[in-house]
Formats: sequence, C-alpha cells, structure tokens
Amino acid sequence: MEHEESKLFAVIKTGGKQYSVAAGDTITVMTLAGNPGDRVTFDRVLVLSQGGEPALGTPFVDGASVGGEIVGQTRGPKAIAFKKRRRKNSKRKRGHRQDLTLVRITGFLTGGAGPSIETAASE
Repeated sequence: MEHEESKLFAVIKTGGKQYSVAAGDTITVMTLAGNPGDRVTFDRVLVLSQGGEPALGTPFVDGASVGGEIVGQTRGPKAIAFKKRRRKNSKRKRGHRQDLTLVRITGFLTGGAGPSIETAASE
C-alpha cells in the first residue's frame, strides 16, 4: 500500500496480522471485546511515519500507540470445508464464519502524549 510522504500512517499488529493504517481508515480485525462506540488502543506499533522519515520499531516503536473506535461486530463470509473420500461413500461438509470487528482509526499517540490527529467523524 503506497502512502504519500506527508501522510501520517502506522503499521500495527493485532490478531496475528499487520495492518497499515491512517487516521480515518476503517479496518476489519479479528474479534475484539467491546461494543460499538467503545475506544480501543493498539500499542503494538511496528512503524510510525509522521511526514518524513518513518520510525521503525525493534520490534515495536517505544511510547507509540494507535487509537480507534469500534464501529461494529460482524462476521466474515462463509467458508466451506468439504471432504470426500472417493469410492468409500464418505463425505463431510462443514461451514465456518469468522467473527470480526470493524474499527475506525481515530488518531496516533506518541511518547505518552495526547492524540496528534483526530478525525472529524469521531466525537
């Protein structure tokens, strides 16, 4: 994902996956506890870029975190696991839908300071 030099973005890690996020983005992550409207903080920030040179973590950037707001709890598309053993009259069909959480990124916090940017959509 390409980002402009002046754009503020971060790479966060949650649910075993990495996400490149900017303020105002809505991302779909593995289930997080909470209700719509609740605030969440992602403190596992791998990269934080503020305009120019990105700050790379080893493995995480010290004192950096990304704030977000839970938009809703949803489920992913149905995945079908079908197994058939030929000539044995044996088959099994199982479906699965993963629980997901929609999160809107509201701002970035560095060095324990307050949010450096807030979107107009958040209250």
